[in-house]
Amino acid sequence: MEDNVPMMLKHGEIWAAIDRLAQENGLTASGLARRAGLDPTTFNRSKRVTREGKARWPSTESIAKILDATGTTFPVFVSFIGVEPGQRPHRTVPLIGLAQAGDRGFFDDAGYPVGQGWDEIPLPDVADPHAYALEIAGNSMEPVYRDGDIIIVSPAASLRRGDRVVLRTREGEVMAKQLLRRTAKRVELQSLNSEHPDRSFAAEEVEWIARIIWASQ
Repeated sequence: MEDNVPMMLKHGEIWAAIDRLAQENGLTASGLARRAGLDPTTFNRSKRVTREGKARWPSTESIAKILDATGTTFPVFVSFIGVEPGQRPHRTVPLIGLAQAGDRGFFDDAGYPVGQGWDEIPLPDVADPHAYALEIAGNSMEPVYRDGDIIIVSPAASLRRGDRVVLRTREGEVMAKQLLRRTAKRVELQSLNSEHPDRSFAAEEVEWIARIIWASQ
């Protein structure tokens, strides 16, 4: 899957994203500007080009204000870019760092994302509404996953031998490895990095385990 954030932004796409943000909040472009404390004509069609016919871009300050006024994160705004009228934008999924995943308050007992402190990133075509993203930190999972890679985890996906998974123990340890074997009594994992040991846990030691369904490599 390719990165969903366009590498080259087009003038019309940015303005269309602003129009889409207004639409999502039940506003006109003028109403959106007014809510953000801007001049109501800030996003008018006539303001999008100069008298000489040159493209005029919205300022970063004006975009920051409309995001703040509507409670919209920047990744969500980015997901509106390139969306044709009538289409739904890419959905967003929660994102936290892998180290944070060991903290209390981010997951329920079944491994579903809850609580506060999540960022969001746009991602299309993920069937599991509870899917979430983890950002890899460190080199313990190289060469499969490197520092800064994003993985998408699906708590609802079925598990099979050979799947790459994220497991969290009841002690709060979180790891990404390959599933070797899972029985009613034990879970056995193979390390993705040969320099790190394989792991085996009694079933009662495991708080949750979920399959990795996508990676940003």
